[in-house]
Amino acid sequence: MNPSTAMAAVVVDELVRNDVRHVVVCPGSRNAPLSMALHAAADRLTLHVRVDERSAGFVALGLARASGRPAAVVCTSGTAVANLHPAVLEAHHSGVGMLLITADRPPELHGSGANQVIDQRGIFGSAAVAIDFPVAERRPGQNPVWRGLVCRGVARAETGIPVQLNIPFREPLVPTFGDDWPDSLEGRPSGLRWTTSSAPRPIPDNRVDFPLPARVVMVVGSGDPARAEAAAGVAATAGWPVIAEPVGSAAALAGGAHVVRGGPLLLGSGDLPAALRPDAVAVVGRPTLSRGVRGLMDQVAVYGIGDHPQWTDPQYVATHVRGWLDVDDLHQVAETDPAWLSAWREAEAAAGLAVEKLLGEESWPTGLHVARDVLDTLPPGAALVLGSSNPVRDVDLVAPHRPDITIHANRGVAGIDGNASTAVGVALGAHTPTYALMGDLTFLHDANALLIGPDEPRPNLTLIILNDDGGGIFSLLEQGAAEHHDGFERVFGTPTAVDFAALCAAYRVPHTLATTPAELRTALAPAPGLRLVELRADRTRLRDLHARLKAAVQEAVAARL
Repeated sequence: MNPSTAMAAVVVDELVRNDVRHVVVCPGSRNAPLSMALHAAADRLTLHVRVDERSAGFVALGLARASGRPAAVVCTSGTAVANLHPAVLEAHHSGVGMLLITADRPPELHGSGANQVIDQRGIFGSAAVAIDFPVAERRPGQNPVWRGLVCRGVARAETGIPVQLNIPFREPLVPTFGDDWPDSLEGRPSGLRWTTSSAPRPIPDNRVDFPLPARVVMVVGSGDPARAEAAAGVAATAGWPVIAEPVGSAAALAGGAHVVRGGPLLLGSGDLPAALRPDAVAVVGRPTLSRGVRGLMDQVAVYGIGDHPQWTDPQYVATHVRGWLDVDDLHQVAETDPAWLSAWREAEAAAGLAVEKLLGEESWPTGLHVARDVLDTLPPGAALVLGSSNPVRDVDLVAPHRPDITIHANRGVAGIDGNASTAVGVALGAHTPTYALMGDLTFLHDANALLIGPDEPRPNLTLIILNDDGGGIFSLLEQGAAEHHDGFERVFGTPTAVDFAALCAAYRVPHTLATTPAELRTALAPAPGLRLVELRADRTRLRDLHARLKAAVQEAVAARL
């Protein structure tokens, strides 16, 4: 057995022993030993093959999100490694552990002008832990080193950190010399890890140790769902309203809290009536979506419940930050005000009626219609991946909160790259009907998510594409104002005029154009396989629609309170 084959076989065996269940491999020459070892181990793990490394990285990210276990992606040397960087950044900022197994040229080829050689050791900087393997040689004593390095990498990934295992391979890169090796290449008996190190995560001891007023609004963003659920239990008992972003709503509901539907819309529709003005905001995790939430945080005391020392406070307004809040801390709540939550419920009801009235008068579809209708229609137990830009915000504004649906979104760095591939990974890892709602540009940025070979596991995934032919979110930002109209369409609107039916045909993916709410409901019925549902909208109406929506909500709430 040659050294490269021996090391690859040991690495793959130890990955299996460390409960790495999914590996995404990209074809290449330098990673051939790993690819062949993974194929041989296909009865012990689930192998996925992708030809596009950027897409593969996000598939692995989605697999890790859905399965709760680090997934691995394997690629060859050179620019293939660099293509993993967007997924690594998202994983790092989202706290999702994954393994980046990057094949490298041996040291003697670095700086020699050899083909496809870059300095890829630690290429991801602070976004990933870098573990460098030694070059395999035909001598005894290497099996413990290879296995121990895999265990170290998996242990770090299990804490929610991306880890690069950079492995140099010398030729030959395919099996030769038979099965002989100078010493044993076996792992521990009974399939155990070479080194066990896993331990339950302790509850942080930096819990809330300061008084909390009666009139608190709790805001829940992305982050640790256990932390969010524990904190929501305090809100439930103290009678605080909770405004939860889509990815945090299930945890808040699990904690028993009242999650206000359309909460960001209430905060973003002018000054709050006196009955709704809090004395403090408790921010759990990392909210990223609503300007209304940010505006509220500029006006009252802000208490953060998040990761220490990397807490979320981009406005630098937090008075206190602690790592944990649960019902054992209720003694810190000075008193309760029964009228506080009642007022928010009244406002929620008034805003809901205003939203339904306005959307009922508006021609279908808009992004707001689709967000509401998708959340109303999805079957219990489904997984939903929300694309960046408008779709996740539309859900945040008007959609119902459903505890029976798991919502995912790439909110770490909130890019539009890799959203569809992430959804593919979620579907493959969740083993439940999976849906993804995103805009046309977000999808087109990652259209290779549809590039799945005929022999590969196929996701049960419905991609719902709101096609307004361009960057609709910019219509709602400052550059969408009338005074910037002249240059807007070319440099921000960026229409593409893509024929989605033809694009799907090229990938042999079924395409449906839904033109009515009834057609959308039919198209969302659970079905096996990968499919795309397109809805066509007019983004020129978007800015005016949102302005009228905010005005209607403000008027309705003022009249009720």
